[in-house]
Amino acid sequence: MRVAVVLFNLGGPSSLDAVEPFLFNLFNDGAIIRVPQPFRWFLAKTISKRRAPIARDIYAKMGGSSPILGQTYNQASELKSALTAEGVVFETFVAMRYTAPRASDVAEQVRRFRPNKIVLLPLYPQYSTTTSRSSLQEWLRQAREHKIDAPVTTVCCYPKNPGFIAAQAALIAEAIAKIPPRVRFRLLFSAHGLPERVVASGDPYQAQVEQTARALVAALGRDDLDWRVCYQSRVGPLKWIGPATDDEIRRAGREGCALVVAPIAFVSEHSETIVELDMEYGHLASESGVPHYVRAPTVGTHPRFVQGLAALVHDALERQGTNPGGGTRAC
Repeated sequence: MRVAVVLFNLGGPSSLDAVEPFLFNLFNDGAIIRVPQPFRWFLAKTISKRRAPIARDIYAKMGGSSPILGQTYNQASELKSALTAEGVVFETFVAMRYTAPRASDVAEQVRRFRPNKIVLLPLYPQYSTTTSRSSLQEWLRQAREHKIDAPVTTVCCYPKNPGFIAAQAALIAEAIAKIPPRVRFRLLFSAHGLPERVVASGDPYQAQVEQTARALVAALGRDDLDWRVCYQSRVGPLKWIGPATDDEIRRAGREGCALVVAPIAFVSEHSETIVELDMEYGHLASESGVPHYVRAPTVGTHPRFVQGLAALVHDALERQGTNPGGGTRAC
């Protein structure tokens, strides 16, 4: 049997010249700006042109490009190595939503592989209409166009997957160990925010982020742990879910509390971790009087996370349709 595993992620510009096209693709997605065409196209052109100088400055701080594609390829490679089953040939593929390789390119690669089964695996532990569903819908359109008819299993979400939780908890514990003894600290679980109206419409993302946080607290096993969930990366005039990460940093400064910040909705490093959390919020913490500011890394290719992904794929081989990564489906 031949199994194709398609990993989905957001994507990011490969150069400063690619920043504006990346932004246009992002804002031209109906899951992000929910207005019909051709109005969305005009809005996307306007917003991407206006935001491009700011975004180019952000990516310049990371050397001129996003590291997300390379890291996703590394995750795909490690996952392929971890997948073993008698009589099964596994191949992993990477599809980005807003930059190359897009689903159209990857669908052709999968068609040539001639799989007997396909497993769709978004690298978003918590499901959202703005991320997982958007990527999966684009894939399904391209799979139809390329006449791929192999049976498909979709892993919709895995907010409490044991491998994901074990990997993130281990990295958080290492970050906590960097806080000097007897210094009071607070653990902030930071996730990308969403407009409130998206959540109010039934999007399960916020509820699943909170599931992840509670699972991590249990895994850390510290009875005295002071922790909060917060949300970063607000843009535009809409009201977003909260509390906001920057507000929580200011609050910790007023209280003289050290901070450990853990990005729990990202599985790879990119602008929102390297620039926003490390540089911008690190500076804000210093300005706000936070005595110590430590950021836990994303799970990346942590062996426990890769093992968790492999377990999701093996479980998917026994099923068809859309399945959660353990627990009751909430997407």
